[in-house]
Amino acid sequence: GGRDTAGLGGKGGPYRLDAGHRVYQVSQAEKDAVPEEVKRAAREMGEKAFKQRLKEIQMSEYDASTYERFSGAVRRQVQSLRIILDNLQAKGKERQWLRHQAVGELDDAKIIDGLTGEKAIYKRRGELEPQPGSPQEKPKRLRLVVDVSGSMYRFNGVDGRLERSMEAVCMVMEAFENYEHKFKYDIVGHSGDGFNIALVGSDKVPKNNKQRLEILKTMHAHAQFCMSGDHTLEGTEHAIREIAKEEADEYFVIVLSDANLERYGIQPSRFAQVLTTNTQVNAFAIFIGSLGDQADRLQRTLPAGRSFIAMDTKQIPQILQQIFTSTMLSS
Repeated sequence: GGRDTAGLGGKGGPYRLDAGHRVYQVSQAEKDAVPEEVKRAAREMGEKAFKQRLKEIQMSEYDASTYERFSGAVRRQVQSLRIILDNLQAKGKERQWLRHQAVGELDDAKIIDGLTGEKAIYKRRGELEPQPGSPQEKPKRLRLVVDVSGSMYRFNGVDGRLERSMEAVCMVMEAFENYEHKFKYDIVGHSGDGFNIALVGSDKVPKNNKQRLEILKTMHAHAQFCMSGDHTLEGTEHAIREIAKEEADEYFVIVLSDANLERYGIQPSRFAQVLTTNTQVNAFAIFIGSLGDQADRLQRTLPAGRSFIAMDTKQIPQILQQIFTSTMLSS
């Protein structure tokens, strides 16, 4: 982790390299003091190494044992999540005639009532909540915004946060397979390199284990080779804005984060504001990593019910169930 070398806790280096050694974290001020030409050269070296790694990932043969490490860890959770998906009900309001109104168009069926002095003899077009058990006319829409920043790789050896994130993504990809009629999902990443890093497109979801493993390996590689920095707010804001452009039964944005916001001067109040930007979109944060009590302190400052802490992937299906059912109750 020394100066200008690949390591954990160094500054100015092109990427990180975890060899099981202790993690030292230099201050952000020291990192900011690295000359621009060094940053630029490091960025070029990092991008070159990342592109080479992506080529290796796409060309490599399917590694069943590596995939089983992630898939096996969440097998029961995938089954739980599929049961939850089976039981989700329609939420989208339906436009139809509202009868027995005091204003609107005269309802032909109520003419006699009008002659007897009844006032509520009109009808008008409006939206009604669907009846319990109604079939969905449109799929629900989910965007998973995952943290693939350098800190995810750097502190994976401390609390397993990157592996936990990869398990969560594996769980979503497996559980949502063949549920496209109920749930349309995509997965994007955020890191120091950007806020909308495409991982899984809603029109190109992985169809087999090899394709799913490529997504997981790409997450790992990105966290290793990206520049330091944080785009949690921008990623969340962009996801909420973009997802609402499509017609859907319901909208969900779920942000997976390691709660490492204060290092970059991001105020919890600003994150809370972003999560509640659009009342149409149900946006939540799940913190899957924490140095000390970072996640607890952050959760206390966010709106009630908008954030969860999951230091074990097994908790995520229950959290998703809470998220999906809370929107049903809030109608």
